[in-house]
Amino acid sequence: MKKDNKRHITAYKVLGKNIREIRTNKKLSQEELAYRINSAANYIGCIERGEKYPSLAVIFDIKNALGCKIEDLFKNI
Repeated sequence: MKKDNKRHITAYKVLGKNIREIRTNKKLSQEELAYRINSAANYIGCIERGEKYPSLAVIFDIKNALGCKIEDLFKNI
């Protein structure tokens, strides 16, 4: 695997960790977040584990649903 690919995978894992942290701090379930962005709960779980790579549109939907700043989702990346 190329070095750049590893870096991108790591970034998505950190993004997922940040989403999970914000979601749990707001006491939202994966199901509730999925409902708010018109998605499936298992998709949210995959994003949080870094297994799926959400589009920019989905990232903005998550930001809006969580009521946070975009930089909160990208901290430590």
